[in-house]
Amino acid sequence: MMARAARKWVFFLPVLLGVAAVAVFKQGREAPQQAPVAEKPVLVRVMAAPRLAVRPRASGHGTVRPSRSWEAVAQVKGRILEKHPKLQKGAILAQGALLLRIDPAEYRLRIAQIEADIAATRAQLDEAAVKGDNIRAALAVERQALELAQKALERKKDLAVKGGVSRSDLEAQERTLLAQRQSVLTQRSSLNLLPAQRALLEARAAGLEAQLESARRDLANTEVRLPFDGRVAAVNVEQAQYVREGEVLAVADDMHRAEVEVQIPLERFASVIRSEGVLNLLPGAGVELGPERLHVEAEVRFDEGEIHARWAARFARVSDTLDPETRTVGVIVEVDEPYSDVQPGIRPPLLKGLFVEVVLTGPPAAELPVIPRSAYRNGRVLVADADDRLVIRPVTPALMQPGYLAIESGLEGGERVILSDLSPAIAGRLLQPRLDEAARQRLNAEAN
Repeated sequence: MMARAARKWVFFLPVLLGVAAVAVFKQGREAPQQAPVAEKPVLVRVMAAPRLAVRPRASGHGTVRPSRSWEAVAQVKGRILEKHPKLQKGAILAQGALLLRIDPAEYRLRIAQIEADIAATRAQLDEAAVKGDNIRAALAVERQALELAQKALERKKDLAVKGGVSRSDLEAQERTLLAQRQSVLTQRSSLNLLPAQRALLEARAAGLEAQLESARRDLANTEVRLPFDGRVAAVNVEQAQYVREGEVLAVADDMHRAEVEVQIPLERFASVIRSEGVLNLLPGAGVELGPERLHVEAEVRFDEGEIHARWAARFARVSDTLDPETRTVGVIVEVDEPYSDVQPGIRPPLLKGLFVEVVLTGPPAAELPVIPRSAYRNGRVLVADADDRLVIRPVTPALMQPGYLAIESGLEGGERVILSDLSPAIAGRLLQPRLDEAARQRLNAEAN
């Protein structure tokens, strides 16, 4: 038993010595000193918000199309006698170029026949004029004969009273007088019918003149000429082919003006065309919703690979409907001379079907503080105050653009707006601001 108790003490003796050593060490050691807590500032990028008279912009994408497209529709029938050697799709032809000629022989024969009928009618009119003169002369003679017959009858009546003329002679003279009166009536009736006959001939002549004009127009329509400088978009006939009235022979696009229709969100378009005046757009009101009144500038842009082309455009009109699903309005701009100033490989012509961007720019607004769009956070802006402390400022935008905002209230010009993302954004937090001059330059370039 004694030996077993001795072995237990041998086992616990090192443990007891270790505990005693630790106790002695703690008694001889001083308590640690706690350092005061220092606030660490957060490094942030800031920009002094400039006051700028920004110009509102709105943009959209659309496809180029010619301002007018002409269809050469056959107005007469016949065989294609002649075709322009360059009448092919894509060819550029000058105004007045003879594209197609339809066989004119039939229409020339028709003109000759109508002219002959007109000549015959004119001859009948001349004949009627001569006939009228003859009838008037004959009527004068018949009237004189009537007067003589009347006098002869009166003499025979006097002689009959005296018994110098028989009753049969008197009756014969009376029949002669009646016959002469009938001759006068016949001549007078013929003379009265002359105006109606002449009017009928003149009406016939007028109808023939109308037919002649129609025939001449048909003859002119056998030549199909280009009404403007254009580019051929389609050709549907070949030489010697027989065509009928109403067939589309060819299609050409105007080269002097192109247009682009783009869809722009309503709120952005409203900021571009904002006007303080009230307009009456009804016909006859003397008001036209055009760029001259609204001071709207337009530009067409094409950026594809290394090609970056720009065309000065003109705000022409607004589409007739508003898209209820996308809440966008159709805006149509026009570009004059889309085929001018072409540099192969650098500046292409504004071709039909080219997908481009249209940028509308409104008149300058009043000077307001301007900030980058990225600094606007759910109706608030983070600002570094004079003590480099974080201030969370609610603001009211006056103009919202894709890259920047103009602030109507809640921010003063020159205040330091925080551009960095702060998480968490705690009001009063100590900051270490660093001015971002590059962001300021980008903002000035985009807002002006």
